[in-house]
Amino acid sequence: MMMTVQRGRRRRVHPAYLFMAPSLTLIAVFVIWPIAQALWMSAYDWSFLQPRHAFIGTANYVELIHDERFWNALRVTAIYTLGTVPAQVGLGLAVAIALNQRLRGTQLFRAAYFFPVISSLAVMAIVWRFLLDPDIGVLSYWLSLVGLPRTDWLRSTDLALPGVMLVGVWKNVGFHMVLLLAGLQAIPEPHYEAAAIDGAGPWNRFRHITLPGLRQPMLFATVIAVLGSLQAFDQVFVMTRGGPLFTTETLVTYMYHQGFELFRMGYAAALAWVLFLIVLVGSAIQLRLFRYREVD
Repeated sequence: MMMTVQRGRRRRVHPAYLFMAPSLTLIAVFVIWPIAQALWMSAYDWSFLQPRHAFIGTANYVELIHDERFWNALRVTAIYTLGTVPAQVGLGLAVAIALNQRLRGTQLFRAAYFFPVISSLAVMAIVWRFLLDPDIGVLSYWLSLVGLPRTDWLRSTDLALPGVMLVGVWKNVGFHMVLLLAGLQAIPEPHYEAAAIDGAGPWNRFRHITLPGLRQPMLFATVIAVLGSLQAFDQVFVMTRGGPLFTTETLVTYMYHQGFELFRMGYAAALAWVLFLIVLVGSAIQLRLFRYREVD
């Protein structure tokens, strides 16, 4: 009897592996192998300009520890992440609540807010470069109308990073709006009706019904926002190329500079692995929070 059950299980498992094989093959070729290849390259003085690559062990990582430009890129990436993630999720929640009302025209506004998400970030960054231009930019024109001086946002060491962060927030608010709007619509309406009957005001209903009901969507939105912010590249490269004076240079733009401008692929691979470990630790923390919430 036991042998019959085991044979039945094997018959069911074998087709499952066959169906999983294409996806597992793609993951192995395009995810696992590049990660392993980058780890291998980080142990070499790898360059496109050299026919042979010398093995240097951990020298790239030792250089990275003493590289002030790396620490500056790490600081800029942290500032970018800490500044854009709360703004993306917070504004996404505010827009989701506003568009969750049963009013005329909400479908049009939902599409308008989601449009930047499906647009090319590089193309939108070019548009924002013109908007922030001190001579022909609309923002500078508006500032001049109220008597304020025209500001060259992207060439200012104080304003370049906030300008890049503004584009990142504008690009992703619609994505988080969709996630949180789906979460809002999953909250049972009788909960709000019962709270209103008991005399709960709008703030109490938001605090005790909306926020607890959005715990999972909020955590998921935060995970996506953090991972995207840690890998910020497109708008930085197009708008400032890391300048002025490296005030907007993130880890990924510095990695690009080392690998594709200086052709130091081994050092760029070491940078990539540091970023990979940061993302891995951040993802592990977020997954731990997910498990905690599930049993809470």
